[in-house]
Amino acid sequence: MKISCDLCIEYDNSEKAEKILRSIKVDDFDFVTSEVHNKRIEATIKSKSVSSLLHTLDDYLACLSVAEKIVDKN
Repeated sequence: MKISCDLCIEYDNSEKAEKILRSIKVDDFDFVTSEVHNKRIEATIKSKSVSSLLHTLDDYLACLSVAEKIVDKN
């Protein structure tokens, strides 16, 4: 079974979205594809099971949260 999740997160501007994506893109590996469209980060997460998808999604959102905090401090 293959499962995917599309995630779209909108920021105040494209510069902020690009900085955040650059911070987390290194962790995408084979199961996440992500890019910036205007001021949004759009990501697709793929997995072979629901539990694995939830784990990857949780990790991805945690990384986004840390990157957002760092970008907001600068």
